[in-house]
Amino acid sequence: METGLIEVEKVRGKSTVTRCFSKYPLKFIVPSKVGSSDTDAVWVYSLSYGGGIVSGDSISCGVTVGDGCTVALTTQASTKVYKSLDAKHSEQVLEARIGKESLLAVIPDPVTCYAAAKYCQKQVFHVVSESNLVLVDWLTSGRHKSGEKWDFDIYKSANHIMLEGDQPLFLDSVLLEQGCSMSISQRMHDYQVIAMVVLLGPKLKHLQSQLQEEVKETMSKKLRMPASSSGHYTRNGPTYNPQRPALIASCSPFGPKGAGLVVRIAAVTTESVYNFLRHHLASLEPLLGVPPYT
Repeated sequence: METGLIEVEKVRGKSTVTRCFSKYPLKFIVPSKVGSSDTDAVWVYSLSYGGGIVSGDSISCGVTVGDGCTVALTTQASTKVYKSLDAKHSEQVLEARIGKESLLAVIPDPVTCYAAAKYCQKQVFHVVSESNLVLVDWLTSGRHKSGEKWDFDIYKSANHIMLEGDQPLFLDSVLLEQGCSMSISQRMHDYQVIAMVVLLGPKLKHLQSQLQEEVKETMSKKLRMPASSSGHYTRNGPTYNPQRPALIASCSPFGPKGAGLVVRIAAVTTESVYNFLRHHLASLEPLLGVPPYT
């Protein structure tokens, strides 16, 4: 049974919330206006009671974006996932349907899983011709300033984009699980944040091209190894790279004729990812009314 439902349709030429429902542990806040009054966009903030998701919480949410509408779905702060009790997982499921010439921007703050947390989320987006989607999905290592670094038990995130007839366009899954031979922290080295950004649709073509070019140029500079640099090597390769960047990003097109773009990011600090998102998504302001992550 759904714990939340949002439906947005055109009413007198404006994107308007026509249905809004939520129950514990989920709550929606729909401000009357965010940003310029000249922008036709609905903003929806989701939050959980008690400041986070506790052991055994199960949240299921449906979002429908009618033809020609624009919706930004965000959070008020990072989604905190607390310690799992009695081996119970916490989970969130989002299923969204995006109409023709519509835009859905899912732009939350990061998920932060505390020590011993077990968390799974799945997001499925059903699109049609000329649908537009911005998706940001990201995770921090936990309360690393308090000494927690990748100390949760399990984190799983799946993101699927489906065409009409349930034909898959984009299928992605991330699984981080404590292993017997090597912990998540050991595998992640010094990186404390991982993120993914997906851009799909004709309204975002210019942003796709711009972002791809900027990431390529930036990373080619950061990853260029000075001739004088040297690392420590073992039989299995380098054990330490003194030139490892504080933020790494890569871009890959997907879908017919490169209809979509996926950007993957690993970073040492949360703030550096916020800065990346602020800069590269700033051009969404004309569509959403305000630039994301300001």
